[in-house]
Amino acid sequence: MFKRILSFAAAMGILAASGATAQEPQFFRIGTGGTSGTYYPIGGLIANAISSPPGSRPCEEGGSCGVPGLIASALSANGSVANVNAIAGGTLESGFAQSDVASWAQTGTGIWEDREAVESLRAIASLYPETIHLVAAADSGIESVADLVGKRVSLDEPGSGTLVDARIILEAYGIDEDAIEAAFLKPDQAAERMRDGAMDAFFFVGGFPAGAIAELASQNDITLVSIDGPEAAGIIEEYPFFAENTVPAETYEGVSEEVLTISVGAQWVTNADQPEELVYQITEALWNDSTRSLFDAGHQKGREITLETALDGIAIPLHPGAERFYREAGMISE
Repeated sequence: MFKRILSFAAAMGILAASGATAQEPQFFRIGTGGTSGTYYPIGGLIANAISSPPGSRPCEEGGSCGVPGLIASALSANGSVANVNAIAGGTLESGFAQSDVASWAQTGTGIWEDREAVESLRAIASLYPETIHLVAAADSGIESVADLVGKRVSLDEPGSGTLVDARIILEAYGIDEDAIEAAFLKPDQAAERMRDGAMDAFFFVGGFPAGAIAELASQNDITLVSIDGPEAAGIIEEYPFFAENTVPAETYEGVSEEVLTISVGAQWVTNADQPEELVYQITEALWNDSTRSLFDAGHQKGREITLETALDGIAIPLHPGAERFYREAGMISE
């Protein structure tokens, strides 16, 4: 079940549109993740950036530089897998997905090998690296992935990319899921249980600093567990969507040293049947100078969303509208 959250710009646009009859509004939904993660606030920033509801002032006159007539909204959802399924089913126009999940879904491989491939899945842009966090209560005795055995561990909720990656990590470290007391909760729910002493550790995949983890660390002592060594190297070798990643010291209160881990890419994806001109204009608005200001001021991870890295790690076809923009920008050769 998706919860619709209209961006502020879109909400104001609806009011403005009440006096405008010349232009019909067009709606474009962006599936994100839980409200305590990174997808959700980034989705809100993008929704604001690409929206220009009927009645808005033109960009050149100081108004929105989004797509004329477009009202975009960010929806809180279950994450990568759920977003891809919703795009395939036509209940979302677009959504965020981890690079690994997007590639598996589009090719019918990996976790998608036993279900129908989403061959129509197309990329708009690569956004930023998503760090795999393994958060443990400081008094849990968990100092490595191997220490998860026999512990209460949340792997995130069904339909999330985090659950997929958590299982890959457990397998790489030789830990059977039955060897842990597994729970399947959103990060904020897992953090709440940890505060109550009812959870030892939980996985979270997203840009740092993640709200649920930052809030938890401000109230309780936590450990951020490293995911490194030969096991992590084996994951990267087997799954090229993963890369080495480092969480800087002091990113979270009480975590005084940098933590080595791995990451995947966050990508904005859509369906091939979305109109080429619409996606072209959306991509153009995404990389407008005014959007750059929104990203830089709106979220720490927003600073990592750049045109220069827009095609990094994309293993599925680009949507024709996005491809046209990048070709015109000189990022794709003829």
